[in-house]
Amino acid sequence: MKNCFVFSLLALFSLTTIGQAQESRPNILLITIDDLNDWIGCLGGHPQARTPNMDRLAERGVLFTNAHCNAPICGPSRTSLMAGMRPSTTGCYDNNHVFSASRMAKHDLLLPRHFSANGYETVGCGKLFHGSKGTQYFQRYGPALGQGPLPETRFNVTDEGSKTKLWDWGEYPAKTEDTHDFESAEFAETELAAKHNKPLFLGVGFYRPHVPMYAPPEWFKNYPIDEVQLPLTLENDLADVPPTAIELIRGDSVAPTHAWIVEKDKWAGAVQAYLASVEFMDHCFGKVIDALDAGPNADNTWIFVTGDHGWHLGEKETWAKRTLWERSTRVPMMIIPPKNAGSNFEQGKRCDAPVEMLSFFPTMTELAGINKQPKAEGHSLVPLLKNVATEWKFPAITTFMKNNHTIRTVDWRYTRYADGEEELFDRKADPNEWKNLAGDPAQAETIATLAKFLPTENAEPVRPIKRVKRPKK
Repeated sequence: MKNCFVFSLLALFSLTTIGQAQESRPNILLITIDDLNDWIGCLGGHPQARTPNMDRLAERGVLFTNAHCNAPICGPSRTSLMAGMRPSTTGCYDNNHVFSASRMAKHDLLLPRHFSANGYETVGCGKLFHGSKGTQYFQRYGPALGQGPLPETRFNVTDEGSKTKLWDWGEYPAKTEDTHDFESAEFAETELAAKHNKPLFLGVGFYRPHVPMYAPPEWFKNYPIDEVQLPLTLENDLADVPPTAIELIRGDSVAPTHAWIVEKDKWAGAVQAYLASVEFMDHCFGKVIDALDAGPNADNTWIFVTGDHGWHLGEKETWAKRTLWERSTRVPMMIIPPKNAGSNFEQGKRCDAPVEMLSFFPTMTELAGINKQPKAEGHSLVPLLKNVATEWKFPAITTFMKNNHTIRTVDWRYTRYADGEEELFDRKADPNEWKNLAGDPAQAETIATLAKFLPTENAEPVRPIKRVKRPKK
């Protein structure tokens, strides 16, 4: 009887300790934004960009000014973020390469499930994985509504310029409240206003500024078409890059060519719509942050913000993504400490170290005080969150299709394609990456140093998932 009493006390103490440990763990708010480049106010990527909500949030934590995706296309980038592994490890290189079909899937290590296994309540809404995939990895999921609503007919007829109806833009719908991103923000508001029995992992994925670049009329007002500033470009910019680079861009791309955009006089309109879509997204973003600040979770929530990859709007004679150049790899990234973090973490600081999206996984687990994901390849960013001047010895690595990699350091971008062709850009002297130095003998030592960071594993591509057509009823 005495032993039973002692055992009961020990069990009660154990459960109490676990409960206290869970209560002390911070919440995690992850916000991802589709196709957002550095056209936000605090990064200064475009002089007309208006993102007051992202800008004010950046003042509360660390803004990473040299952050990069691990794949310049939606599906593989999001897989890398959620798995904490490189495309060259998982074999997920393209949008039809789904993690569930990869050899790594048996480990079941994706971010929300890892947090679920460690006592977190995991909730998501919007686009977190590619398309609507991935909702099953969360315990609960709100609206995953897509890119709409969509008009019955397109505004810009791009049939001869694009392979998809997604390449459209214009003022739609009439009201901000009718958009899918606004609905996602409202769902997140409800979650953040509530008290949760467990620590919360909340993922919020915004679709805009992804094409079709629709935004309600009120968000176009700040960008009169005749005042829109176009990005800097260089005529014949692609003359000194390898043919492989051009093939990667043009091979399966559904975006219009730059020549077509210019010929049809659609450049200013597309830039206008992108800027309007970014400001509209920022409005929805602000709703989420305001809800957190006003609710019961403000003092104990870490905020992680990133895009999934960059976006070309004519730079390097290119549109969309799918390149290993800065415009395609660079993403906005910021990490904001809870209000109760005190002086332990930097606030209102900029960090220029080259960092990667896949580092979110080990950073989150360290801050949450839970077990590491054993297969994670990224490096925790916690040292930089405590001191942005901390020495950082790691480059950012982006991969697009098998064995095509680019290495980004503070000063350089070095790219080697699968056929051995190379590019080298001096980022300080040539921030637009207009001059390929790979053929300069004087840069041989630089190339040799950077080449040491190239991934040694290049997994075979995951077998594409075939879509089964269902018979019409």
